Amino acid sequence: MNEIRYEEDGTTVQVVLARQRGGNALSAEIVEALHAALDRVEAGPARRLVLSAEGKGFCAGLDLSALESENDASLLHRLVRIELLLQRVHRLPLETVALAHGFVYGAGADLFAACQLRIADPGASFRFPGVRFGIALGTRRLAQRVGADRALALLRGDGALPASAAVEAGLVTEMLARDAWPERLAALREGPAPFDRRITGHLLDRVAGGFAAGEDGDLAALVRSAAAPGLKDRIAAYVAEVRRAGAMGGDPAGTRAGSA
Repeated sequence: MNEIRYEEDGTTVQVVLARQRGGNALSAEIVEALHAALDRVEAGPARRLVLSAEGKGFCAGLDLSALESENDASLLHRLVRIELLLQRVHRLPLETVALAHGFVYGAGADLFAACQLRIADPGASFRFPGVRFGIALGTRRLAQRVGADRALALLRGDGALPASAAVEAGLVTEMLARDAWPERLAALREGPAPFDRRITGHLLDRVAGGFAAGEDGDLAALVRSAAAPGLKDRIAAYVAEVRRAGAMGGDPAGTRAGSA
């Protein structure tokens, strides 16, 4: 099964999440496919990476469709691989562009936030539910994008954040209808070329305050938050709560395969 599509156009690489039937939720397979795509990007001449998705939404978050077959150890391993993926995207010495539509939830919202240029369709909505079952994933990068106070508000919030509010918060850098995305990408290609990888890496490192210490701290925080016994039970309780809310007329998007 093809979890992603990988397309090259000159010095631009486009990686498209293509797991439509699962809401592009981050299964172990799609995470490893994204790692493999980044291996190709890093080995090639690309100066721009574009992340987008097929289907009704960008990404429904962590894939929870087979939760009954998971255990604490397998879930922790999956979360670590996602955190390492987010770190790679965040420090990739290229111009990184995310194009999001529909639902942009959980780890999918963290993937969106890891990119430099973050474009969203007006109908997109964002949600960061991981803290509801005790996971610290991507929180420092979110705070870098929107500031500490707004990040705390987003993480504590129960509802989905519409694209217009995400622009105001700084999570979305540009709101643009999906049918205008090809023209926007063409303008990027025709505009000034991105900096070469060496100077881009230096700039990102300085702006982020040095990757190594921050990334090690992010990984440690994730492992500490997820390592407490009962990770699977906490996630299962969250899923049950979301399904109950959906049954009572709440946001049905939370009942997708992944929304963590």
